Amino acid sequence: MKLAVLTDLHANREALEAVLEHARAQEVQRYALLGDFVGYGAEPGWVLDTARELVAQGAIALLGNHDEAALKGAPQNMRADAREAIAWTQRQLSPAQFDFLRSLPLTQREGAILFVHANAVAPGEWGYVRSRSDAVASLQAGGCQYLFCGHMHDPRLYYLSGTAKCGDFVPSDGVPIPVPAHRQWLAVPGSVGQPRDGNPAAAYAILDLAAQELVFHRVPYDHERAADKIREAGLPAWFADRLSDGR
Repeated sequence: MKLAVLTDLHANREALEAVLEHARAQEVQRYALLGDFVGYGAEPGWVLDTARELVAQGAIALLGNHDEAALKGAPQNMRADAREAIAWTQRQLSPAQFDFLRSLPLTQREGAILFVHANAVAPGEWGYVRSRSDAVASLQAGGCQYLFCGHMHDPRLYYLSGTAKCGDFVPSDGVPIPVPAHRQWLAVPGSVGQPRDGNPAAAYAILDLAAQELVFHRVPYDHERAADKIREAGLPAWFADRLSDGR
């Protein structure tokens, strides 16, 4: 089975449409959506409706911190402009879309795979996996063969050997990576809707369970159109500007 893992969609319709088209061309059979459907972008309702359709077809979907903020109100430690985007988002969503967000779990486990938005140590506290030590802590807490995390917008792959040695590297676009079962793996696919590694192309990953291979993909999309929609909505202009350079 080929499983596409998407995260941090951030209300970016153009990016999500491009990624879904690309995934279909890769003959993906199932999707996992790791949260942050809303925030920053101009089309939260469309993104949520698309996610609901995918879930109805068997996709996994999780709650992200921006999704939680849309439900409960933005926390004080969230940046002022991000809080502004959450307040705007709350005015755009329908009752059915709020209900969908309320239905989302923090984590989901399927066999040897654990999916979380942030990390497996304390999923609801929204801590980042920034280092090898963070990755080891999550792998040990998760007790799984494969752990997929969002929240960090930069693609990265960590691995833990049977002798507790951890390594990591930045994956290359489209290059299959063997992920055999004698190691544990933590993959951060990067962001669909708001990449932050200097590459504006949308990021996601595909796990081929039968082949035990993981491929990270970058998908160009019409980021100028997405940026124009952000400006037209009256959201902070730098949310639009950053889409063009992936920052």
